[in-house]
Amino acid sequence: MVVGDIATGTEVLIIGGGPGGYVAAIRAGQLGLDVTLVEKDAYGGTCLNDGCIPSKALIHGTNLAHEVNNAEAMGIHARADVDLKGLVGWKDGVVDQLTSGVEKLCKANGVNLVQGRAEFVDENTARVAHGGEGQGSETIEFEHAIVATGSRPIQLPGLEFDGEHILSSKDVLDLDELPDSMVVVGGGYIGMELSTVLAKLGCEVTVVEMLDDILPGYQDDVTRIVRGRAEELGVEFTFGEAAQGWEEVGGQARVTTETEDGETFEYDADKVLVAVGRQAVTDTVASEAAGLEPNDAGFLETDHQARTDVEHIFAVGDVAGEPMLAHKAYKEGHVAAEVIAGEPAALDYQAVPAAVFTDPEIGTVGMTESEAEEAGFDPIVGEMPLRASGRALTLGTDEGFVRIVADEETKFVLGAQIVSPDASELIAEVGLAIEMGAQLEDIAATIHTHPTLSEAVGEAAANARGEATHTLNR
Repeated sequence: MVVGDIATGTEVLIIGGGPGGYVAAIRAGQLGLDVTLVEKDAYGGTCLNDGCIPSKALIHGTNLAHEVNNAEAMGIHARADVDLKGLVGWKDGVVDQLTSGVEKLCKANGVNLVQGRAEFVDENTARVAHGGEGQGSETIEFEHAIVATGSRPIQLPGLEFDGEHILSSKDVLDLDELPDSMVVVGGGYIGMELSTVLAKLGCEVTVVEMLDDILPGYQDDVTRIVRGRAEELGVEFTFGEAAQGWEEVGGQARVTTETEDGETFEYDADKVLVAVGRQAVTDTVASEAAGLEPNDAGFLETDHQARTDVEHIFAVGDVAGEPMLAHKAYKEGHVAAEVIAGEPAALDYQAVPAAVFTDPEIGTVGMTESEAEEAGFDPIVGEMPLRASGRALTLGTDEGFVRIVADEETKFVLGAQIVSPDASELIAEVGLAIEMGAQLEDIAATIHTHPTLSEAVGEAAANARGEATHTLNR
């Protein structure tokens, strides 16, 4: 303890108020534990403040304007002029409502909220430095701790964020004036979502990706549809080039790239978004003082109960490893709190869905066909193309599909890949099927509302059984 510190104690200390941290705090409070949640910035973490929620708000707004401006085929002639400052202000209002809601929920469940930066002193003590002049610090002794410090955007050497020319995803979400042009370094999900937003607003977008395609980890027929749609919106792509640095030329940023063969190229734009991934935040909590050692990838390794190598210290969310998804963090926080309370809780990652909010959206869960083969299954696949979906056509789209993967012998559902409007919503049905150990027949025999996109899920399952009636059976 430092002289001048206030000394307090708690059963459960949670460091970080993002999705994993605040859910752990609320659940632990529900279970009757004495909980202290320390957050150095804003409750809700990156997801609510700088990521999931603000980006989806802007995506919805730009999609709405784009649909209005491109509805001539439906006999609708209109023009939507976007006030970007007003759109960002509306987005901020959504964020404020949700973050204040998190604080209220925590307090309603008896959670002690502490604003400040927490660092471990040893495996049973942490020191919290409060923000603001004269605010001092306090030492907190704990029985259990949960590290939920999240992640931050990766910075590239030579392309460090400056908030003016070189922007992070957070910077782009806070723009109140649309640049005429932008270079986006990175074709992952963050780069593609924001490229779509910018293009629909009228910005000239060039995506620079060092790999040979966008969205690494997704199947070719999935990325082809999303890439093709982005190109229709005016997004230009260059592959096999790694960004090396930049210089200011005539008030713009000139980005230099290099291929594996050493060939260099230059791209000029008003702004540059660097979106090459995120890295776990472990350097802010003095983790080594508590005996915690990040692995080579920078994560705190955990077991099936979110427990680290130090038995009474847990880690949840992005800091605990891939996939870096808010809903995974929710579940880990929930489980960690229950384990601390003595409940028989454990993690099961077989049905963790993922979504990319591009145009069209991508939703995936479980295994692909090739992954099922590698796992020792003999997979069968059913597919329903959107061009055969009445609801998809009424929405003005015919690109995309629903694909379901199952085991040939048992007919158990193993996974799904969906490229469609609202794929992020549709994927939940297949996630539930996997979680419940459902078979193809269970989905195919379920009556789906007509006309809806969800019918394509039922038809894909029927297709795998050779029983589809609205598409040719495979």
